[in-house]
Amino acid sequence: MRKNMKMADLLGMDYRLLTVIYRLGIKLGFGEKTVEEICRENGVNCDTFLLIANIYATNGYVPTTETMSAASAIDIVKYLHASHSYYLDHELKELDRLFSDLLDPCSGMQRNVIMRFFSEYRKEVENHFAYEEDIVFPYVRAVAGGEKVDGYSMETFEKNHNNIDEKLNDLRNIVMKYLPDICDTVLAIRALSRLCVLEEDLERHTMIENSILIPMVNRLEEKCL
Repeated sequence: MRKNMKMADLLGMDYRLLTVIYRLGIKLGFGEKTVEEICRENGVNCDTFLLIANIYATNGYVPTTETMSAASAIDIVKYLHASHSYYLDHELKELDRLFSDLLDPCSGMQRNVIMRFFSEYRKEVENHFAYEEDIVFPYVRAVAGGEKVDGYSMETFEKNHNNIDEKLNDLRNIVMKYLPDICDTVLAIRALSRLCVLEEDLERHTMIENSILIPMVNRLEEKCL
């Protein structure tokens, strides 16, 4: 991926990048403009955009120190914050609706098993995001601004950071193995497909935090010593 590529060509390589540009506030309709031109017009650090795009489009992508140095920790946090809103306000709400419709013909007990699991997972995600929004992101912004912050470090975040996509795999297996045959198969496929897309997206989200944000802020912390 290069800055002088046309944005339309880049998105054509991987449809998942459509949600990336949405979260960065970039709208469709960019004609023949390059990635660099679109990023500049939308106030997005182009190196940060390409870093995030490579995480989505390239399995096992490991950014170089030079690549991360050119990116912006503040823009990474903006992207992660926008992702939180996207998951909570769109993806999880849509999954809730799909599962409610899917399980409508089931008995109360059958319905409650899946919906309770989903509800508990959603609460876990909300708590996970709230910690990052209230503690981690303000800390990153402060350190990125050259401020020395006592009492917290990215090492603390790294030690307590857990994956939030694993339980989606459990939910997927519950649906595939135990969904009553009274349920609509096409609707089940739609719900499972949406679940798989979210699971994969959350994996990338975690990779951005672990492989980009943490080492990036670790270097910023060293400068603040």
